[in-house]
Amino acid sequence: MPNYVYFLLAVAALFLGYWIYGSIVEKVFGVQPGRPTPAQTHADGVDYVEMPVWKVWLVQLLNIAGVGPVFGPILGALYGPSALLWIVIGTIFAGAVHDYMSGMLSIRYNGANVPTIVGYNLGNAAKQIMRVFAVVLLVLVGVVFVAAPASLLAKLTPGWMNLTFWVCVIFAYYFLATIMPIDKIIGRFYPVFGAILIFMAVGITVMMFTSGTEFYNSIEWANQNPKGLPIFPMVFITIACGALSGFHATQSPLMARCMANEKLGKSVFYGSMVAEGFIGLVWATVGMSFYHGPEALQAALANGGPGNVVTESSFALMGAVGGVLAILGVVALPITSGDTAFRAARLTIAETFNYSQKAVSPRLLIAVPMFLIGIILSQVNFDIIWRYFGWANQSLATIMLWAAAAYLYRKGRFHWICSLPAVFMTAVCVSYICFERTMGFGMGIELSNTIGVIAAIAAFVAFMLLGRKSVTGAPQNA
Repeated sequence: MPNYVYFLLAVAALFLGYWIYGSIVEKVFGVQPGRPTPAQTHADGVDYVEMPVWKVWLVQLLNIAGVGPVFGPILGALYGPSALLWIVIGTIFAGAVHDYMSGMLSIRYNGANVPTIVGYNLGNAAKQIMRVFAVVLLVLVGVVFVAAPASLLAKLTPGWMNLTFWVCVIFAYYFLATIMPIDKIIGRFYPVFGAILIFMAVGITVMMFTSGTEFYNSIEWANQNPKGLPIFPMVFITIACGALSGFHATQSPLMARCMANEKLGKSVFYGSMVAEGFIGLVWATVGMSFYHGPEALQAALANGGPGNVVTESSFALMGAVGGVLAILGVVALPITSGDTAFRAARLTIAETFNYSQKAVSPRLLIAVPMFLIGIILSQVNFDIIWRYFGWANQSLATIMLWAAAAYLYRKGRFHWICSLPAVFMTAVCVSYICFERTMGFGMGIELSNTIGVIAAIAAFVAFMLLGRKSVTGAPQNA
């Protein structure tokens, strides 16, 4: 069987997962098509703005799909075809469920951000921790998604348009997108970004098949990482966007405030995550087919990181013009996540202090100091920021899954759709921070995994004992 068949099977599994498991998740949650949405009950012309479903879906996809579903799967390709397996299983049973629940719970809680959602389901202490955690993560995301597209654009433009030039341009755009009404900039520019993104994904996919490339080392499910790094927990942290990402929980409320009906949740939240999973499959496959072995891919990464892989493969597979358009498609991903990262941070801070954002001046009061911090952080080494972002991102996803599981548990519904992935990711995050040598405790892998499993079991026991208890202040009609 030709190796590309594995890619096609993975894509088919994603879309079957959408139709079958997505419908199960929707039924477990219990949508109410006749229930008014925040876009109708809290319309303010700034953040609560009803938009057509095609635009809401496209904005949601571009919001969640930063460089994660490109850079993460490329790095994950070093481990071999197991990366494809995690993208498929992670998307269907964890990532899309996480995105759906965070979006739908935001609708039920009048457009609330992730700290409030967590607080209503895990308690006030968790809410306060998540407020700090979410804002820090969002600012880190914004900074990460400045450096990555700026470096790619600098390679395509004349010398005077260097990295510093593009960093300034992108920061300026992010600032405007953060303070302007959502339908004035984001709602108008994203269809263009979306068209470029679709061209990139489809074009790269077609050229992979027509150029005669093959997976390296055929299909061998054993770990192929040149440095001998373990699949567990490394793959599950390395490939976040494209499989499961806590950043998405900060973005889903943005579109929860723009939806006209709860029945659209499956296509908007679950469906956009499946589309991002497809992008992840494309770039994981590029990493495993364009380079003739994990050592060659490692060499390309050492010569300029995932951005170098994107540049080399795009021009080689699609030629000069097609390569430029493909790279612009990759550039569109982080830019359309960075702008909404800062926007979500502004809204989270405003929600914390119950500070209305209808007028321009309150938006500026939050945005200006936030961007000054972001500019300062942009001077820190990119690799250091990305390293901390990866773990923080998956930790936030785990907490959100536990919050969604608690919501279902108290409602007497099938909480396992959330609690099982939450248990698994608890083990992943704890094992990773124990094992990682540069930011964690540098323990041996066996000890790290043991501690991770114990932590996951302890979290599940606590959930079963305490999960049914009502939380003071949580809306009872959600």
